[in-house]
Amino acid sequence: MQTTEYEYRGMMAEFWDLLRGDTTHWADRFFFKDVVAQSGEPVLDVGCGTGRLLLDFLQDGIDIEGIDNSPEMLDRCRQKGAELGLTPKLYCQTMERLKLPRKYQTIIVPSSSFQLVVERKAAWQVMHNFWRHLHLGGLLVMPFMALHTGDSQAAEVIGESTREVVRPTDGATIRRWTRSRVDRVNNLEHTEDRYEVIVAGQVVASEAHSRSPATRGYTQAEAINLYWESGFIDIRVTSEFTQEPVKPDDSIFCLWGSRPR
Repeated sequence: MQTTEYEYRGMMAEFWDLLRGDTTHWADRFFFKDVVAQSGEPVLDVGCGTGRLLLDFLQDGIDIEGIDNSPEMLDRCRQKGAELGLTPKLYCQTMERLKLPRKYQTIIVPSSSFQLVVERKAAWQVMHNFWRHLHLGGLLVMPFMALHTGDSQAAEVIGESTREVVRPTDGATIRRWTRSRVDRVNNLEHTEDRYEVIVAGQVVASEAHSRSPATRGYTQAEAINLYWESGFIDIRVTSEFTQEPVKPDDSIFCLWGSRPR
């Protein structure tokens, strides 16, 4: 069981890209490019991980930097960047203690990474940190994802899933088993993950991860209030990864807000 301060380590970091597969056509890739085109540079990618968006944007000539609290994910980002002839500017920091040497015109927080900050007091501090790192008139855009979208009215909802992929380098099977327990009363998710390397039908390596709680959910009203109380203006909510107005039943919605000039 992993007990380190940062979650994305070991097999979770090692197999992150492999288990995600081809992300070329993910909707948020195009969405965030449009955000940057509208708002401007420089850009900060919060929770940049292995560089899914950051390296893509760097290749397009965008002035973008990244932060993540996992040194292992950042190492993989650097390795991938080197293969592309890129040298990304990366910082190993938490959102709660963010302190960077420059300010940004646009801050993006892809993959609902803000929801990994589960303590409400810490969430307010993170919003303050984002505010401090924006230029006057700068824009903060964050997606939020519902923790549960089914019809169940139970106070607790449990789900499990398994994914298997073949590692190209040696043909080994990589299996991830995930268990999610959503506390609908407190809007918190607790997770367990098990990673296995399988060769000739035998498990030759395995690793377990657990996070409790792992993620905090937000209603649309709660997310709007978070921006409003943090001093952002021109706040709007859009549906999924579009610029269309949000719908009441959207399971993914994006918050936009600017620091006053």
